[in-house]
Amino acid sequence: MVKSRRLFAALTGIAMSFALFAHTGITTQAGSTDYLDNMRGGVASILNPGSTSSSDIVSATAKELNLDLTPQVEEEVGTLVMANVQNALNVRSDASEEASKVGKLYKDCGGIILERRDGWTKLQSGNIIGWASDEYLLFGEDARILANDVGRTMATIDTETLRVRTEPGTDAGILGLLPKGEIVEVLSKDDNGWVCIDYEGADGYVSAEFVVLDFQIDAGETMEEIRIREEAEKEAKRHVNYGAYTTDADTTMLLAALIQCEAGGESYEGQVAVGAVVMNRVRSGAYPNSIHGVIYASGQFTPALNGKVNALYESGNIKSSCIQAAGEAISGVSNVGDCTHFRRNNGREGIVIGNHVFY
Repeated sequence: MVKSRRLFAALTGIAMSFALFAHTGITTQAGSTDYLDNMRGGVASILNPGSTSSSDIVSATAKELNLDLTPQVEEEVGTLVMANVQNALNVRSDASEEASKVGKLYKDCGGIILERRDGWTKLQSGNIIGWASDEYLLFGEDARILANDVGRTMATIDTETLRVRTEPGTDAGILGLLPKGEIVEVLSKDDNGWVCIDYEGADGYVSAEFVVLDFQIDAGETMEEIRIREEAEKEAKRHVNYGAYTTDADTTMLLAALIQCEAGGESYEGQVAVGAVVMNRVRSGAYPNSIHGVIYASGQFTPALNGKVNALYESGNIKSSCIQAAGEAISGVSNVGDCTHFRRNNGREGIVIGNHVFY
């Protein structure tokens, strides 16, 4: 789901972990020092890998994100910083506008403070280590508030096949099955060992015993990562002619696969709305100008990042309603105006369609 974020504290009963989520989708997991030291884009690398135990890392991050029951006063170095921009913020090799660019932080991306100097902050976000102007950053309580709003809790399936049920209980009906390694968004957790997840736009319930939870914040990209991504997008464009928002059957099916992953359980109106969000982004100068580029943009659509869209596309088992919705969206139909985001409806202002709010 696009920036679908709901934060909750669940530090018992499930292995809980925290990460700054880069486009690679790698997260930190408590209790694995080697993994923490070698992972990309996670909290361990941000907090100087090798110098802090994994338990200290999780504890520090939990406090920074207000997941600790007792408020803590922390020193600035090692704490959270968030980008305060509409599109992107340049991160530079030194504290100067003339210094070379080492990467970019995008809207809603976060990092860890390494140093402060003369109106500039040295930070680490994903694989980026560099300086950004304080003018475009949020610190302290402002950073925590934004992180709590835009962060997301994800569940990774930790058993061979996990039943998704219609209600929290083993006697409830089965919505579907999730394979080991599948990553889904968490909506809430109860005290009886059940986790409510987003299952193709509908509420599904899985046993907490068989999932690992990760709290994730988007990270930025290095200039090299940006170069690799842009080359991949150019290569995709060589094989698909998007023209004036016209496309071939393959790209329509790609959009249909995303729609099914995000809103397969929603009404047809809700499916069209998800497709319209993608096309609104294609038309916006703040996002890639192709369907492929929008779907696979860093940190945006979880089903695209975790491989679920690809698997569904390759299987060909896409619902006819989702294919029709994709075609309508590509043709210019939008029932959500120029909205470019949606999330599970939790009271946020916007256009509510089914279980989603569009804004």
